[in-house]
Amino acid sequence: MITLRPATIDDLELLQYWDAKQHVIDSDPDDDWNWEVELTRNPEWREQLIAELDGEPIGFLQIIDPFTEETQYWGEVGQDKRAIDIWIGEEKNLNRGYGTMMMNLAIERCFRNPTVSGILIDPLKTNTDAHRFYERLGFEKIEEREFNGAVCFVFELNRKQVLKPPKL
Repeated sequence: MITLRPATIDDLELLQYWDAKQHVIDSDPDDDWNWEVELTRNPEWREQLIAELDGEPIGFLQIIDPFTEETQYWGEVGQDKRAIDIWIGEEKNLNRGYGTMMMNLAIERCFRNPTVSGILIDPLKTNTDAHRFYERLGFEKIEEREFNGAVCFVFELNRKQVLKPPKL
């Protein structure tokens, strides 16, 4: 069973270790998370979470409010959105369904707030595995954009898509 808990400064070494893994670098090559500082901050617009499988850390999730996030990374975004960053730490935990479970927990967490109308994600344009992953979860590609020099596809999952009645 996967659970999410807040990331803390006690997770510093683990997150730095995961950050140096090639599959993490491949999905986010230019980001410096500045863990030493960010793990000690808890701004209202962000949640940093560790995913655990039966009590063992396996991944990281960040959920932000892109409208109020201080760097304005997302640019012009409505007040009713959330954005997610996600990764699995160890290669042995890839392709085992854990990312899907983590995303489902994150999606449910985002939509717990009744004012949130959509969730954004920005995988690299070259990361076709991630595109398929998000599409399987119901995300739709809405645009190609450059973020800090990296070309990405922006995907969105709308609350209406999640709440669609099943096809009979």
